Order: sequence, then C-alpha cells, then structure tokens
Amino acid sequence: MAIAESAPNIGNGAWVVAKREIRDQLRDWRILSPILILTLFFPLLMNFTAQQAVDFVGRYGAPIIGDRLIPFLLMVVGFFPISISLVIALESFAGERERMSLEPLLATPLTDGQLFIGKMLASLLLPVLAAYGGILVYLIGLYLRLQWIPPLPLLIQVVLLTTAQAFVMVCAAVVISSQTTSVRAANLLASFVILPISQLIIGESLIMFWGRYSILWLLVLFLFIIAIVLTRMGLHLFNRESLLGREIDVLNFRWLAKVFWRSFKNDSRGVVDWYRGLWSHSFRQLKGAMLVTTVILIAGFFVGISLAGRFKLPLDMIQLDRVDEILAGQLSQLNISSVRGWLWILINNVKALLLAAILGIFSFGILAELLLLTPIAIIGYLGGNLGLAGQDVLLFLTALVLPHALFEVPAAIISGGAILKLGMVFISPPEGKSLGETWVQGLAEWTRISLGIVLPLLIIAAFVEAFLTPKIASILLSG
Repeated sequence: MAIAESAPNIGNGAWVVAKREIRDQLRDWRILSPILILTLFFPLLMNFTAQQAVDFVGRYGAPIIGDRLIPFLLMVVGFFPISISLVIALESFAGERERMSLEPLLATPLTDGQLFIGKMLASLLLPVLAAYGGILVYLIGLYLRLQWIPPLPLLIQVVLLTTAQAFVMVCAAVVISSQTTSVRAANLLASFVILPISQLIIGESLIMFWGRYSILWLLVLFLFIIAIVLTRMGLHLFNRESLLGREIDVLNFRWLAKVFWRSFKNDSRGVVDWYRGLWSHSFRQLKGAMLVTTVILIAGFFVGISLAGRFKLPLDMIQLDRVDEILAGQLSQLNISSVRGWLWILINNVKALLLAAILGIFSFGILAELLLLTPIAIIGYLGGNLGLAGQDVLLFLTALVLPHALFEVPAAIISGGAILKLGMVFISPPEGKSLGETWVQGLAEWTRISLGIVLPLLIIAAFVEAFLTPKIASILLSG
C-alpha cells in the first residue's frame, strides 16, 4: 500500500517524477509566460495601484484605508501566481492520458504513492516560487515608492497563507485529475476547488480590511490541516489499475440506485426490523461523530457567551419583564400556535439540516458543524447579555429555549454526526470499493438516520415550539 510506505522511499521516487515534470514545464512557453508575467509585471501594477490608492484616500483624510489596502494587495500578489498551480495540477494525470503517455509512466517501478506525491510537487514548486518572487518584487517597489516595510508577523502570515492555499488547490486538483479521464472533465470538476477558494479569498479580504490579522493564523492552520487531509485522501484513492480504465467516467444510475436501496434497506424484512437495524447498526456507528458534534455545539454556546462581553446589547432589549408582552404580540402576528405555524417551524428546521448536509458534503462535514453551532452560539450570546444585565439566565433558558431544545438539540447532534460521517467518506473509503459506491452507501446511511430518527425528533420539537413553549414562557415570565 502507498500509504504504508516510508517517507524516504516516497520522497526519492516522488522527486524523480517531479524533476521530469518540472523539466517539461520549463520547456513550455504556455506555462512560463503567465508565471513570468504574474511574477514581474503584476506586482509592479499592484505597486502603482497602492500608490494611487494611498494618494487618493490621503486627500480625503482616510489614510487607514490605504494602510489596510497595501497588505491586501500583498496577499493578492502572492495568490495570482499560485493560481497557475491549479491548471498544472488538473492536467497532471488527465493530460498524461490524453497525450498517450500515462501507460509508460504507470509501467515504471515507481509506487502509487511516489507517482501521486511527485505530481503534487511538480504542480506546486514553480507557482509557489513565482508567488514568493512576486511578493519580493512588490515589497521592493513599495519600499522605493512609499518607504513601506511590512511588519514581520504580517509578512510571515502572507507567505504561509500563500503556501497553504497553493497546497490545498494542488492537492484537490491532483485528486480530481487522478479520478477523471480527460482534461475537460477535470476542468469542469475544478469548480469544486475554485468556488471554496474564491469564498476564502473574500473572507481573507474582509479580515485584512478590518485589521484582524491574528485570525489569519487560524486560517493558515486550517488550510494546512485540509491539505494534509486531501493528501491522505489522494494517496488512499490513487490506484493505477483504476486509472488505466475508462469506466470511472461512466455514470450508471441503475447500479447507483441498487446500491443506495440495498444500503438503505439493510436486509430488513419490515418496518420493525428496519428500525431495529437502524438503532443497533447505524446509530451505534455514529457515537464518535456525535461526540465531536456535541463538543462543537457546547463550544459554540460558550463562544456566544464570550462574545456577549465584547458586543453588548442595549438594556431595553433584554428585560425579561417585557418579554411576555413582546412574545404575545409577535405570536399573534405570526400565528405560530397553529398547524400552519407548526409546519413553518418544521420546514425551516428541515431546510437548515438539508443545507448543513449539502455544505458538509463539500467540506468534509466542517461547514455543517459551523452551521449547526450558529443557533447555539446565538442562544449563548443572548444568555450572556442577560447575565451581564442582571437578568435570570436560567429562567430565560427554561422559558424560551429548553422545552423544544430537548428534542431539537438531540436532532442536531445526531444529524451533525451523520453529516460528519458522510463527509469523512471521501477521506478513507474501504478497501475494495470505489469512491462512488462508498459515497452512495454513506448517503443511504445518512438518509436512514435522517428519516428514521432526526425527522421524528424535528416533528415533535416543532409541535412543542409552536404549542407548548409559548404557554410555558407566558406562565414563567408573567409570574
């Protein structure tokens, strides 16, 4: 197995593959031209932009905008050259197939791990060096034009962030290239890399414009963890026998439906037998994932409490003696305590969990966990503000949260565990099964859990929230 190989053995063979690829890249003007342009001329353009921006905002008495814009442009200068790595990585295996050079490469004595790591290194090296060169050119220009020198921690953050982003893009793109049979198919699937990275860049820009540079350390750590996970996933999935076949591009809906139904049914002979297998098999497998989700939700609650100390609400918004009056007015307007209100609550909760599942599929379950902890963090934030205002936090939780939370929170924990387990399917599929088959089986397990356990809990929680929570809140808060 490639995963079980020692690091020195993988490194020696991988470097042989990487040197071959880098020599080919250095002879290809279509690769060198954009790298040189983005390394030499693009930083000069950003220097000109930075100077014009500083002069413009200085005339209107807003120098802080210029101060925040210069580090942001530094990050942009580092990002554009590494975008070339995505193109090179997507072409790594799919391009070899189209050039009819894949079979000779796979016929070498190199192991699967050495081939995979070698392709990654080859896709990573030139663009990252170009990014470092672009950052250096930009900094030299800034010093000559504006006498601006970045603080050392900020420079280290930008360099590490650039490296980590390149690492993530290359890992994901090489995995995609190894699982496709043409460059066109790889480019189409590249949207699963481009979209998350573009959203990440937007988030980084907001962080830098707000001046919250310390958060960038967490982003660097997060990106390197994702890159390691993707590398492990690629090593686990890479198999030269399947790479030589063309059936990986064939989508057999009938076969997928059979795999899904067989996993969903789980050899049960009736509803009772199905539920027995659901609790004895599917639910027990979620223990570890549910424990992780529970810890995350508890952490979200305390994060909300900590935020209350930094962002306090006005006192007139958090007086419990007025909540009964406000609650009664809102309930009468929204007509929550009715069948229509119950359906509205249920549909919104189901939508939230479906959105969490979709986000979890594309993020190994991480975004799903973040979405699920958001309402818990909001409750912690409100409770923290009530405590700071001298209000009874326990009364607030008991009256307005606890009745339906007794069912909603377990539903969120079970659903979060199922989504996390489904997201982890991509990282380590079982031996002897394809990625598609493993994922369909995981989707069937998630569906079993969602329909058999989570949905009934949500139905009960919506009923309690619509009909019982308002009455309990009215009794406790009016007293």
